[in-house]
Amino acid sequence: MTQSQRVLVTGASGYVGGRLIPELLRRGHSVAGGFYDVDKADGFWWSDRIDAVQLDVSDKEQVLAGLAGVHTAYYLIHGLGGDDFMQKDRDAAQTFADGARDAGVSRIVYLSGIVPPVDHDELSDHISSRLEVEDILTGSGIPTYALRAAILLGSGSTSFEIVRQLSERLPVHTVPTWMKSQVQPIAIVDAVKALAGCVDHDGQSRSYDIGGSERMPYSDLLALFTKVAGLTRPQIEIPLLPTALVGKLAGQFADVPGSTVESLVESLHEDMVCSETDFRRDLLPEGYELVGVEAAFDRALADPADDADPAELDPVGPWPNDPDWAGGRVEMDDDGTTHKKGLLRSVVDRITD
Repeated sequence: MTQSQRVLVTGASGYVGGRLIPELLRRGHSVAGGFYDVDKADGFWWSDRIDAVQLDVSDKEQVLAGLAGVHTAYYLIHGLGGDDFMQKDRDAAQTFADGARDAGVSRIVYLSGIVPPVDHDELSDHISSRLEVEDILTGSGIPTYALRAAILLGSGSTSFEIVRQLSERLPVHTVPTWMKSQVQPIAIVDAVKALAGCVDHDGQSRSYDIGGSERMPYSDLLALFTKVAGLTRPQIEIPLLPTALVGKLAGQFADVPGSTVESLVESLHEDMVCSETDFRRDLLPEGYELVGVEAAFDRALADPADDADPAELDPVGPWPNDPDWAGGRVEMDDDGTTHKKGLLRSVVDRITD
């Protein structure tokens, strides 16, 4: 039986943090939510059930205050944009690691990214930074569990929204030949279960690869989405298409911040699949069944339930607090048909400016 613990969730207003907190509350834990802007806590239905704390992970005093009396600390902070995001990630992780050690925290849990089996200097900046943060947090001497995921499937997830928006807005999928790399997505509800399971897990610091039961090329993932969404999107393979150009173009067509899209596209050159599945044994309830990719897409595409009890919402589906850019908004003509010409023209204008 789960024993109630004091838990801190940094990045509480983020996609993963916002869905993890209800799961921790259901398990009977006392939750402190760390917000860069604490006023944002009022927008969440669970805000009156947690202690909302002002927490800038680069501020030593705020970190120590937020970690006071905490048993398990979730580090859900990631930088993706800007020339200096790696240094900012490095500094913030060190401040948090030092604070956790000084506060007597018993466990740190970090959501990281799948690390492909290549030389370190071949990793994208996005993955290199995640790996460096893992090392810094583990260096605190506190048992640290890094859960490494590839693509999180669910409405509001950055990677899912990129798939959704590009599929909806592009009449043809131009697929670089290097996009044959394999990916092993995981539904957000399964990732949340694994993250929550870390509170009761004892053991030495280690990483866990977390992924669903299916792996496939990125091109197949796009094709499966279009099938579930009821779209017709032919795929055309294009050889020698530069990664930087793909990232820039994708960033222009999606509402997801462009720098985020470009950082994630960097990772598509390598297989992003699990090297082991120990998380199923160590972190998930016995007999737990993972959500399949097609089922996750179907649930993520559900219509928002405006009159539903927020506590009963499907974590994979849309939530009221999802980012403004989530949900896929294709421009329409007055008769309701897709209007792409204006969208494509505006994108070309932005690229050529």
